[in-house]
Amino acid sequence: MEGRVIRFEGVTKLYKVGTQIIKALDSVDLSISRDQFVAIMGPSGSGKSTLMNVMGCLDSLSAGRYLLNGTDVSKMDEEELADIRNREIGFVFQSFNLLPRYNALENVALPLIYSGVEKKEREERALEVLKRVGLELRVKHRPHELSGGERQRVAIARALVNTPSLILADEPTGNLDSKNSNEIMELFSQIHSMGNCVVIVTHEEEIAQKAHRVVKLRDGLIESDNYLK
Repeated sequence: MEGRVIRFEGVTKLYKVGTQIIKALDSVDLSISRDQFVAIMGPSGSGKSTLMNVMGCLDSLSAGRYLLNGTDVSKMDEEELADIRNREIGFVFQSFNLLPRYNALENVALPLIYSGVEKKEREERALEVLKRVGLELRVKHRPHELSGGERQRVAIARALVNTPSLILADEPTGNLDSKNSNEIMELFSQIHSMGNCVVIVTHEEEIAQKAHRVVKLRDGLIESDNYLK
């Protein structure tokens, strides 16, 4: 597959709960290319959150290999993983994860601080992505002064500011009403059309149908993998 961003080869993740071993992911093989917009679905306990955490280099593997843009991240140490997360991956969470004391511009610019970007360039790049998500008039507003949909747009702008190859969104519409949910999904479609690989985890069938490919998990296994568009 050309332009492959994600490649799982026999990815297994085990957790120990008391004396019991839980197999959250069971020898998963999965490839996602740069031109794809993918929804991950599955019931509670299916492994979809674990899959997202492994994709985002937030969780290690018990077995198998994970190649991100052709680089094997399976054997990386914490420092190397933190670096690749900052360079390659933009995260969007259900709860927005914005810092309440910072305004929209400052929240969006945060990843650039860790990348060592100078303040002037940080502000310019943060403003640019806030414009992309339609919030150029709200840059000085703090999270409590923004609606839920606007907060999620700030979170999406923050995910974009480092120009990552992969956007990972965990239940990004979970705290939004249907109108804002549709607007946020439309925004993800626009982001995807501009060259980002987008992967979202959702339990909502209606949201998943807005993606181009739906991967369904059950008991740590891929139950189905369907292309919609």
